[in-house]
Amino acid sequence: MRSRSIEKEELVKQKAIELIVKDGLEGFSMNKLAKACQISVGTLYIYYKDRDDLIIKVTVEELKLMEEAIVKDFDPEMSFEQGLRQQWENRYRYALEKPNMYLFFEQLRSSSYQEEYLSAFMSTFKVIMGKFMHNVIERGEIEAMPFEAYWSVAFAPLYNLLRFDKEGKSMGGMPFKMTDEILWKTFNMVVKALKK
Repeated sequence: MRSRSIEKEELVKQKAIELIVKDGLEGFSMNKLAKACQISVGTLYIYYKDRDDLIIKVTVEELKLMEEAIVKDFDPEMSFEQGLRQQWENRYRYALEKPNMYLFFEQLRSSSYQEEYLSAFMSTFKVIMGKFMHNVIERGEIEAMPFEAYWSVAFAPLYNLLRFDKEGKSMGGMPFKMTDEILWKTFNMVVKALKK
């Protein structure tokens, strides 16, 4: 039996993410991955049972890393504005450090892997955000609302800006580059929309 190499395993994960972002899940195969890594297909099976096993394991591992990044320095006892600001800062920093991950997770959200994706992400994050939401509603900082409505107003603008930045253009096709000024001006509008 051949031995595992940590460096090779990391290369496999990185290339898998890149290929899924580039070609979508439909265009992703173990053969393409082996070729991109310049290794034999058999080597992939040292690390993963099959394509599904690879995708699920990479997803769960990356979600844990993303969860850690998103809750860094975040305290559910923070005021609404302070807590939301920390969330935006953490999410923005994560997107800058791992630009392909948002696109990778978007591929998964609209696939048969959605259940694994969502269940892996709801542990610590769900508890912390639930407590935060309870606190800010209890203190009268924002109105009670379904979590999906809150998320749509609180975070969709950030993710749309990140998408425009990644694409390098706005919806009208004009060049677009994210700046701190655009980020925090948008954040201020979101806070105004949600605060009582």
